[in-house]
Amino acid sequence: MPATAKTTAPPAAAVAKDAHWAATQERLRNRTRPTATLTICDDLDARQSLDVARYALRRIEGEAADRPGDQAVKDAVTKAKTDVETAQAAFDKASIILTFRALPRLEFEALKKAHPATEEQAEDGHDLNVESLGPELIAAASVDGMPVEAAREFLDTWSEAEAAALFNAAWNVQETSRMDLGKG
Repeated sequence: MPATAKTTAPPAAAVAKDAHWAATQERLRNRTRPTATLTICDDLDARQSLDVARYALRRIEGEAADRPGDQAVKDAVTKAKTDVETAQAAFDKASIILTFRALPRLEFEALKKAHPATEEQAEDGHDLNVESLGPELIAAASVDGMPVEAAREFLDTWSEAEAAALFNAAWNVQETSRMDLGKG
């Protein structure tokens, strides 16, 4: 009696597991890299108006919590929310928003390796030459297409705090994690 080749279907659990992994893998591959924004607003009046409006809203919301049935307080909350929206719109209009996206890990590592610390920087305990890395990293991470030359100009001409904020926006997004390690 000749043996006939019999094909068996894989177990349903294995098929379901593979389908689950395929779907999970697809979602993992389609993830976007983290982004961060740096908001620059030179209009101090717009900034102060927004701060004052937010403060007034917090204050009146606190009062509303203490007097839930008071219609005048409810109306004041509504007005305060409108004031915040108006102030936010003015602030947004006066602001420049720069957006940075995390680089692929290997690209970021290569960029860091291309900018080793100088001998003097290494003696001070630094691993990287932030002066040469800064403009390159900012330009590479910029979603807005900021050229290296512009990044260098801004780092050289802005105040220390503002230049640091620009560099940190591009650097910190590289270290952003959107994952949680479960317990068990």
